[in-house]
Amino acid sequence: MAIRNLDRSFGFLLHDMSRLMRIEYDRRVRHLGLTRSQWRVIAHLSRNEGCTQTTLADLLEIETPTLGRLLDRLEAAGWIERRPSLEDRRAKCLYLTAKPAPLIDEMFDISAGLQRDALKGMAQADREALIDILLDVKRNLVRMSAGAGPTAVFPPAAHAATGD
Repeated sequence: MAIRNLDRSFGFLLHDMSRLMRIEYDRRVRHLGLTRSQWRVIAHLSRNEGCTQTTLADLLEIETPTLGRLLDRLEAAGWIERRPSLEDRRAKCLYLTAKPAPLIDEMFDISAGLQRDALKGMAQADREALIDILLDVKRNLVRMSAGAGPTAVFPPAAHAATGD
């Protein structure tokens, strides 16, 4: 039986890169005073304002009660607000308050800096090729998971081209 080189394993490499990116991102945003979970909620709401808690839980891939507790803390701190849904009187829609607006830009600037630093030394053509390959892999995975429950949101082409 051959010993597999996990350093060359696509899945292990992708997981390790994701973990290292999260650790470095957390280090860079620590001064902003929010946890990674809170930042994820704010980031997703900045792109999906007006969604329901259930929709946001699907996007974040966490359980609705877990998200509910997180939303309670964010609401108490004045970061988000819940408003009644116009379509379903039982549901609440989620919106950001004005409080996180200046931090959202900083958060995305920090993310862009991290991406720049992570891809340092790569030619622009290689960076673009890497992103194109990863988008192809993502398309394949989304296609495989279609019909198997909540699917990943695929970024619009215009947004994907900005590198965000």
